[in-house]
Amino acid sequence: MPLFEQFVRERRYLHNISPSTVSWYSHALKWLPAESPTQAELKDTVMRMREKGLKATGCNSAIRAINAYLKWSESPLKIPQMKEPEIVLPTFSAAQVTRLISWKPRSFYERRLHLLVLFMLDTGCRITEALTLRVRDVDLDNLLVTLDGKGRKQRIVPISLELRRALYRYIVTPPDSLLFATHRGTRVSRMTMLRAVKSLCVDLGFDPPPRTLHAIRHTFAVTYIRRGGSVFHLQKVLGHSSLEMTRRYANLMTEDLQAVHERVSLLSRG
Repeated sequence: MPLFEQFVRERRYLHNISPSTVSWYSHALKWLPAESPTQAELKDTVMRMREKGLKATGCNSAIRAINAYLKWSESPLKIPQMKEPEIVLPTFSAAQVTRLISWKPRSFYERRLHLLVLFMLDTGCRITEALTLRVRDVDLDNLLVTLDGKGRKQRIVPISLELRRALYRYIVTPPDSLLFATHRGTRVSRMTMLRAVKSLCVDLGFDPPPRTLHAIRHTFAVTYIRRGGSVFHLQKVLGHSSLEMTRRYANLMTEDLQAVHERVSLLSRG
């Protein structure tokens, strides 16, 4: 059996990785020209990624998978991570969030969309975590929800009284049903909800930010820090394996830095 296939097979059946992770490994390993690449071939691999238009973040994603394979195959070689530019991730403004929360849905699809937006704003979850959530995972009595995160890692996160009220009005299906399901009870696709959220933003009078669904998660993170939440607690809520990832989400906006500077500046008369 080829080494690539054996590596993915072990990861799948011995490490119990998710189908999406299996796909990630399989796609990344296609960049390698051989099962036992030389240092020169590894360098050429990264250069081919760049020539194909991959950004540093995309290259690093593939590099992490390739390095996992190299370690598994007991190769002494390793590809160094590329330096990624620090980019301020997009967010919704406070006024835009207010419009989203205050929107009055009418039809089944609008109620489902509104609840999804409220759910993501209140928990900071990933879109895939919301769309795979089942009614039984929602504990309305204790204001908790159990999310299935990346790497099949479950985490329990709190919800607000406001979200509980919205969930209570919406939930009418059996415990094993998907919370955000179609009329037939099947899973809603990510692209369907992305188009719906973008359309809703336009209907409410503003342009959706780039990476619209992820911008909701980032908005949650920034607001969490602004209101005094701990970055360590935020790491648990977001389901990050490392604090470094959380710090990327928790970058304060320019106006936050301006407000702090006004208080600490030696020239300020405050």
